[in-house]
Parts: sequence; C-alpha cells; structure tokens
Amino acid sequence: MFEEPAEPRAFSGRALSETTHEDLEVYGVAELEERIAALQAEIERTKAQLAKKKAGRDAANALFGRLD
Repeated sequence: MFEEPAEPRAFSGRALSETTHEDLEVYGVAELEERIAALQAEIERTKAQLAKKKAGRDAANALFGRLD
C-alpha cells in the first residue's frame, strides 16, 4: 500500500549535519573504517526507501494519472 505522511515533513538534516561536522581526528583507523561501513549501509538503506517511494508514486501515477 502506498503511504505518505499527511503533511510533508521538512528535512531538518540535524543528524546529518552533526555527523558531517564531527571532529574525525579523535577516531582511530578501525573506528573510521567502521564509520565508513555504517555510512555506506545507511546510504543503501536510504536508496532502498527512495526506490520504494518512487515505485509507489509510479504506481499511483499509472492508476490515477500524474500526481506531481
């Protein structure tokens, strides 16, 4: 089923902003490698969610006509 929030939420990006401004000097090599793996996993999770939403939008567009 295609579900969207009733009201679109503004992307605050607070967590992303905090992550991208964090001091990396305090981390060792292993910690930096773990960080990269975690960020890559989050990118893949985000891409999967985006693909799911696009598929839902495309299905709605096919059924009801163009919505955007």
